[in-house]
Parts: sequence; C-alpha cells; structure tokens
Amino acid sequence: MQFWSGTAFLPTRDLTTIASLLDKNGFTGVFTSDHLIYPRELRTPYPLTGDKPPWLPETQWPDSWVTIGALAAVTTRLRFSNAVYIVGARPLLEVAKQVATAAALSDGRVSLAVGTGWMREEFELLGQDFDNRGPRTTEMIHALRALWQGGWVSWRGEFYDVPEIMIEPHPPAPVPILCGGESDVALKRAARDCDGWVGTYYSWDDAVAIVGRLKEFRRRYDRADEPFEVIVSLSDPPSVDLYRRAEDIGVTGVMCAPWRDGRYREGIERFADDIITRCG
Repeated sequence: MQFWSGTAFLPTRDLTTIASLLDKNGFTGVFTSDHLIYPRELRTPYPLTGDKPPWLPETQWPDSWVTIGALAAVTTRLRFSNAVYIVGARPLLEVAKQVATAAALSDGRVSLAVGTGWMREEFELLGQDFDNRGPRTTEMIHALRALWQGGWVSWRGEFYDVPEIMIEPHPPAPVPILCGGESDVALKRAARDCDGWVGTYYSWDDAVAIVGRLKEFRRRYDRADEPFEVIVSLSDPPSVDLYRRAEDIGVTGVMCAPWRDGRYREGIERFADDIITRCG
C-alpha cells in the first residue's frame, strides 16, 4: 500500500518541513492542489455544494509545480503528483514544459494527475475555452506523452497542432498520467487513457462502488490486466486492517493527514510506526 499526503489548506511555508518528515518516515508521496485565483464575482457554482466553495477567498493555494520543485529539492525518495491539476486551463506547451522540468529535477519522482476543472472564471482569465475542456483534456493526455519523448517531437489533433519542435529537458522516464473525477466520463477517461485514478474523501462503501466502476470500464477497454493506480482518502479510522482490505479491492494508495494543530513530526512518526511499518 502507498501512503500519500495532501497539501490542501496547509500553510505554504510549512510544506518543505512536512515533505522532509514524510520522506524520512516512509511515506510514498505528496499531492498538490490546484486553484489559481478566487474571483470577487464568482458566478460558477461549486459542484459539491451548488453554491460557493467551502473555503475562504484568502485560502492559500500555492502553484503546484513551483511547490513540487521546492519539495523535490528537500527530499530524496518522495513522489509528487496532483489532486488534481487543471490542464485544460493552461496552454499545452506550458504544461508539457512544467511537468518535464519537475520530472528532470526530481529524477523521475513525478506523475501528473489531471482534472477538467469547474471554475469558468479561471479558464476565461487564462484565455482557454471552458466549454470544450473535457475533450481537450483527453487530447492533452496523448499529446503530452508525445511531447515528452525527447528529440524532435510534434502533435496534431483536433484541438492542438504543434509543429516539429525540441522541448528540453524531457522526462528521464515516461511520466504516469492519472485522472480525477467521479462522473462516468471521468472514470472512463481514467480507465481508457490514463495510468491511474485519484479520488477524494469516501466512506468505505462509496470507495468500493467507485473502484468497481473503474474495474468495469477497464474491462470494457481491454485494460484490466495492465498496471493501474487507484488512490483515495478513506473516512474510516486508520488501521492496518482497513488498508489491507482496501488493497484487496484494488486500491493502491491512500491519502492521509496524520497530524493536528501543526504538530507534524509527532503525528507523522506515530502513523509511520503504527501503520506504515506494519503494512510493509
């Protein structure tokens, strides 16, 4: 079982300290979150509430790839990914360059977890089309893999047309691409086009149901026997038994935040002793 931690709602200045502690205590990796801005006039409803998002406008959301670069510099084995990165809000070549650079600097300790996003205002401010973000995200998955190969590369698709270019540094190894989202469209994208899926916070029964849908779609696309990551956060109290049962149904990683009130070292070390070493 892989053990990951998120960065959402943590003080930005604490992230390097937390990453170093996670690295030394056997955690697998860190997920960064992606919110660019909070507009004063927010017209787009947050999907989970139908109204405003459940965080304050001044909540800190540091840039994912700047954060990953900083955390990679203070760790040696910790992996990095996103929960999730809104690729369709950015130009294709910008995403390709950011991820490839992070992969090179971290010696391949990076994966990209994509999402389609929900805030129209972010797309508009960045000059990207909000309404076709779904199919553009799917095309970007394949375009990025082509652009990361090294040497002279190009891409031609429905939404993107990249002439022959060289974009360096390129990743030292193929960058795994995961997908977020719980709709059938998102789960099919993960099962058909990606190397894994990243979820959010679920009860045991909900996690079982979603993993079952992923397995069904992977069988439909003849990918049931290929390696595939499934990473979620579970609402049940942490235990060795819980994580072993999760492995049995196909979960490969869990997201944990084993601390309270900024007492990072104590919580991380206790979780490592009580859970990680016993699940190894």
